[in-house]
Amino acid sequence: MEPLASKIRPKNLDEFVGQKHLVGKGNQSLGLGAGPLRVAIEKKHLFSFIFWGPPGCGKTTLARIYAKNLDGELFELSAVSAGKDDIREIIKFGGLKQKILFLDEIHRFNKAQQDYLLPYVESGELVLIGATTENPSFEVISPLLSRCSVFVLEQLGDAEMEEIIKRTGMKMKKDAREWLINMANGDARQALAVLDSAWQLYGKITIDSLMNALQSKFLRYDKKGDEHYNIISAFIKSMRASQPDAALYYLARMIESGEDPKFIARRMVIFASEDIGMAQPTALVVANDVFRAVETIGLPEAQINLAHGTVYLATAKKDRSAYNAYFRALEDVKKNGNLPIPLKIRNAPTKLMKNLDYGKGYEKYIKEDLLPEKLRGKKYLDK
Repeated sequence: MEPLASKIRPKNLDEFVGQKHLVGKGNQSLGLGAGPLRVAIEKKHLFSFIFWGPPGCGKTTLARIYAKNLDGELFELSAVSAGKDDIREIIKFGGLKQKILFLDEIHRFNKAQQDYLLPYVESGELVLIGATTENPSFEVISPLLSRCSVFVLEQLGDAEMEEIIKRTGMKMKKDAREWLINMANGDARQALAVLDSAWQLYGKITIDSLMNALQSKFLRYDKKGDEHYNIISAFIKSMRASQPDAALYYLARMIESGEDPKFIARRMVIFASEDIGMAQPTALVVANDVFRAVETIGLPEAQINLAHGTVYLATAKKDRSAYNAYFRALEDVKKNGNLPIPLKIRNAPTKLMKNLDYGKGYEKYIKEDLLPEKLRGKKYLDK
């Protein structure tokens, strides 16, 4: 049976709900032009781009509308399960139409996989439409990112969610519709999945039927929800408490639930400086190497690197002195603003600056307090 979300999926921009800043028609009387993606579709402009936005905001639908209107041959892959072989098969595929690749969750492609994709995008053999919930600045390699436009999609508002729900034609009371909108938090796909499930199971839409339908592992582990933050918090606090067993357990839960391994690795890099710091400075080196391994190898093998790093960080000595010292200094920056820098440690690239005593009396290993005069004697770092 065709899922509800598929049944009511918009086939053109006029049916599409949301993202007015990208696909709106504009308003000449107000001096507002049409959205850039609408213009690109209407002018049949072929180019590669990346959709960055929260789940269920229309990324896949817009990709399909774009490909259909440009009369391209659309190939859809998920970076969770796809690899180089899948890209190779698309390249080999015959046909006269322009090949358009929609790569969902592009942030799950590791560096080697993205490097493999690059020459085909660069040559125009493939038009790439990437989709990600993560910041592409961190998740997409610079050469590939530089060849793509980035469109930022916004979370759907309550009025937009209500319009989408009404299009299903399912009857429900106002309280049930409001509960569904609040639960989905701007994710149309999740709202429609729960709605579809409630109807199939109970034949009616009420708050109770919706709540009962919302009983699946997939929906409970929402990357933007409480469980996401609870588990990463438990993972960090277990390493902070030097409990590798607990840390490994929460690591395994995150990986098994589909958490992005690079998100975990980034938090480990932060932890290495925040909680271990000067007690074992090599922790930062190890954490960075774990991140690099995750980036280049990817899952499932990278879970071994994450486990290795987790045990190392959990069992390392802890010292937050550098972290605490920085934020003490930051407090003074915010409180006092741009205090004058002592003349002897100012840069003096010109003769005028030297005449004004910039850099005068500077010695490499001077013991004199080099803080601004107002802060002389301040100690941020506990020794």
